[in-house]
Amino acid sequence: MIVSIIYFILILGLIVLVHEFGHFIFAKKFGVHVYEFSIGMGPVLWNTKKLNEKKKKNGQKVSETIYGIRCIPIGGFVQLAGEGLEEDKKIKKQNLLQSKPVWQRFLIMFFGAGNNFLLALLILFLGALIYGSPDISTIIPKVIDGSPVAIAGMQGGDKILSINDKTVKTLDDLQLYLTLANDNETKFVVSRNNKTYTYNVVPLTGEEATNAGYSFGIQYNNILEKGLFKSFQYTFIKFYSIARQVFITIKELFLGGVKLNQLSGPVGIYSAVDTTKNAGFYSILNLIALLSINVGIMNLIPFPAFDGGRILFLIIEKVKGKPVKMETENLFHTIGFFLLLALLLYVTINDILRFF
Repeated sequence: MIVSIIYFILILGLIVLVHEFGHFIFAKKFGVHVYEFSIGMGPVLWNTKKLNEKKKKNGQKVSETIYGIRCIPIGGFVQLAGEGLEEDKKIKKQNLLQSKPVWQRFLIMFFGAGNNFLLALLILFLGALIYGSPDISTIIPKVIDGSPVAIAGMQGGDKILSINDKTVKTLDDLQLYLTLANDNETKFVVSRNNKTYTYNVVPLTGEEATNAGYSFGIQYNNILEKGLFKSFQYTFIKFYSIARQVFITIKELFLGGVKLNQLSGPVGIYSAVDTTKNAGFYSILNLIALLSINVGIMNLIPFPAFDGGRILFLIIEKVKGKPVKMETENLFHTIGFFLLLALLLYVTINDILRFF
């Protein structure tokens, strides 16, 4: 458990650090005053405030930004001058966020998520270069004898085209749609020798099934291919595949295919880390990439309190030709923040119930 907790803190810390550094570096680049750059939430564990005061007394150069670590390792923030309702009278007007052109504010808001995408691409590439690129095609190398798919008539070498009339492009799509299918009868459309076949498969359940509670009997390809070109190719295909998974999940959440109680929060992420750590370091790298892409995309959703919500107000400002009143924007973000806290509490309770 201690090892899992350490992994959990390091993984979330890295993802948050990279995200907040994206906001931070572009704010600095465009001359926006940064009050504080902290990793974690809640009470302060350590920051440079006292160090700055000591340096100031000794006549040394003091950083204008306070850097800190807080006790709850599930978030972080960059506090910029001019992004809230408070008056920043001590800061020059040209150093306020709101004084910057829309395109600069857009880059400051976007590159939290943008940095998460860059981190994921780097990790996917290095992982593939060092360990090899897995096959993520939807071709089934083998079906288990006597399994539901074998009984239905599917064969090794079949390429799955769709599941329950939903297009399957990568192995990630395949696994996601099989998860959404649960233990229900599932329609597979496959390609074999340039011909298309349709099979309705009833999965095994109960003691005969896997840990998931049901099994179709599909065996996946574990072959790893090495090489610079293969690594580049895999990196962008896998990135697209994970991003597509996130969008499909969001879409299914609105359509009812994914229930709200199926979402996971910090406890669910810890559980995934605990399981993944036993599969080797390559699996840990893939989990970091997966979480980083998820964090990036979720932050760009145009919902209040997310970076995407702030970007939405920038678009409105650009269309209107003038900014939305700061009081109105802050009210929206405050409401959104409390809604997110409520959602986080709900999914955390569900995670705990599933975990225990």
